[in-house]
Amino acid sequence: LSDVKYLKEEDANRKTFTVSSTLDFLADRSDDGAVVSCRVDHESLNSTPQIAMQVLEIHYTPLVKIISSNSWPEEGQSIILTCESKGKPVPEPVLWTKDGGELPDPERMVVNGRVLSISFLNKTDNGTYRCEAKNPIGRNSTEYVLIVHDVFNTLLPTTVIPSLTTATVTTTVALTTSTTTSATVINTRDPNALAGQTGPDHALIGGIVAVVVFVTLCSIILLGRYLARHKGTYLTNEAKGAEDAPDADTAIINAEGSQVNAEEKKEYFI
Repeated sequence: LSDVKYLKEEDANRKTFTVSSTLDFLADRSDDGAVVSCRVDHESLNSTPQIAMQVLEIHYTPLVKIISSNSWPEEGQSIILTCESKGKPVPEPVLWTKDGGELPDPERMVVNGRVLSISFLNKTDNGTYRCEAKNPIGRNSTEYVLIVHDVFNTLLPTTVIPSLTTATVTTTVALTTSTTTSATVINTRDPNALAGQTGPDHALIGGIVAVVVFVTLCSIILLGRYLARHKGTYLTNEAKGAEDAPDADTAIINAEGSQVNAEEKKEYFI
């Protein structure tokens, strides 16, 4: 509210008084339909004030907005552009233009009131579409930029490229997993793998050692038995070569007889 002015008048007899009040303010479209009231209080009104009400009717230029039925138009598809206009008084039928001129193809571009329908879209339909609305107060307009997308380019990022990317990623992961698994298996099974590789060598060496031990034991047993059977029945080389010994049998007998008396002088010949 910018200003409220009061005016007081009275007649010549000073019995009747008239008071006037003026309200001045700058209204906008949001004030349309608002209610303004004026209230008068006086002692003669018996405590019941007098109130006058007025509904504001604000006229304003149209507000314009374009709504598209397709956010990603492709070749061969259709699109509907709706021009919403709001103003007071009610705007006249809107005017559709393309790139500052008339619609180039009336057969495919059909205007029905505030609605523009375009069928069988192609690349020639790309451009800036303007919707203009007006009323006695003024006019207003808004624009919509139409880009018709190629069908192949649309399908490529949604179907082909994800498939190829998925395959590549899967292959890479598989190779990485295989490499990691192989390394893990080798590190884990390294002792067993070495044992498996040297197992035949150990068996061969063990067999050879067993044979050598067996032969050695057999030799020791045979040698022991041989020595036990011939214990104390040999003469030295000097006894065998003496000229006074009549023969070997006599020497052996004499040796056995002397063995009884002096065991410390017993000699063995192997």
